[in-house]
Amino acid sequence: MRAKATHRLTVLFAGHVQGVGFRYTTATIARRYEVAGIVQNLPDGRVELVVEGMPGEVDAFLSELRERFFNHIRDEKSDTSPATNEFKAFVVRR
Repeated sequence: MRAKATHRLTVLFAGHVQGVGFRYTTATIARRYEVAGIVQNLPDGRVELVVEGMPGEVDAFLSELRERFFNHIRDEKSDTSPATNEFKAFVVRR
C-alpha cells in the first residue's frame, strides 16, 4: 500500500464462506488495490475481513469481492472506523 490509509472496514461474512477459497481469493483480489489488512476464518463458520486504505480503494475491493462470492455470502456485518495503519500488506490468517 503506497498512500497512508484513512479508512478501516471490518466485515464479518456469513454463509458458505469457509472451504471455498474465500480467504485466498480475497488476498488475490486485494493485490489489485491499494489496500492492506487481514482475512481469517472464525470458529463459528464466518470469515472476518479487516481492510484499510483510501475509501475508494476499499469500496472497489469490497465490491469485487462481493461480486466474486455473491453465491456464497448470505449476510455481512460491517463496521467503519479510522485507519490505524498497522498493516503493511494484505495477509491470510488461519
